Amino acid sequence: MKKQFINSIKAGDIVDDIFVLSEKNLAQKKDGNNFLNISLSDKTGVIKGVVWNNVDLITAKISAGDFAHVKGTVSEYRGSLQLIIKNIETYSSESINPSDYLPKSRHNRDDMFERLLKFTKTIKTLYLKNFLEAFWNDDEFVSGFKTAPAAKRMHHAYIGGLLEHTLSVALLADKIAAHYKGIDRDLLITSAILHDIGKIREFNYKVKIDYSDEGRLLNHIVIGVQMVEEKLKNIKNFPDEQALLIKHMIVSHHGTRDFGSPEPPKTIEAVLLNYVDEIDSKVNGIREFIASEDTGNKWTSFHRLLERFFYIGNKENLTN
Repeated sequence: MKKQFINSIKAGDIVDDIFVLSEKNLAQKKDGNNFLNISLSDKTGVIKGVVWNNVDLITAKISAGDFAHVKGTVSEYRGSLQLIIKNIETYSSESINPSDYLPKSRHNRDDMFERLLKFTKTIKTLYLKNFLEAFWNDDEFVSGFKTAPAAKRMHHAYIGGLLEHTLSVALLADKIAAHYKGIDRDLLITSAILHDIGKIREFNYKVKIDYSDEGRLLNHIVIGVQMVEEKLKNIKNFPDEQALLIKHMIVSHHGTRDFGSPEPPKTIEAVLLNYVDEIDSKVNGIREFIASEDTGNKWTSFHRLLERFFYIGNKENLTN
């Protein structure tokens, strides 16, 4: 049974437990000798580690994605915890409880999915409703949709994260559609629900969250368009223009080519989806970052991706 979790590890601790070896990178010291930079993970987070001795032997015997029995001591390096590893060995997955190693949504996935199903029923355009129900009637799709993360790190990076993010984006889109005149609400909601479905296949998430081969080669946007096209084949009399607009909204929901969209949003509904998606992903990512900080200070450490510190304020509000 796992006893040590990453979020409880402190400088000075002695570590002797099982983790997932998330990353393994060989490097060289100034004298030319090899050392190993690694990342270890469990359901509570990630910790960096370094291996100085027996590097070549360890490199040959253990791979990223393996469960690892790790022994070492914890120190601080450049303001972050670092595990100095004395010994690391592969560990059989047969006696592992996967729930110890994969973070998951705080919200009940069945409840979130039921909310999304009820929300689908509010769509008045029959062919769009039938289109969504084609996904909901696909048990394999539903299983993946309820389980998949929405990202590897930045936002909703946990089991059920895709479902949680999708529900939130759809609810936000509905509020915005009611605010502006002339919005095709049914098109916006349908595309909000489907905008990230490619992430079901973009990620592997059995023992750790990482990209699949398909995800690395194609990206969830391309995969999502493929999944839409597969379902459209079985929907009779689906308007070609509406099919094109849905695919455009999936293709453009990241906003710019710099952020991974082959095309920028070129309809009002696509613009709205882009901004709603960004709002939800950014807010969740920032909240998770703040919640992970336990410095006792009013400000977080520096967020490298967003290039700023965040004011913590009343940290208890983040759990509401």
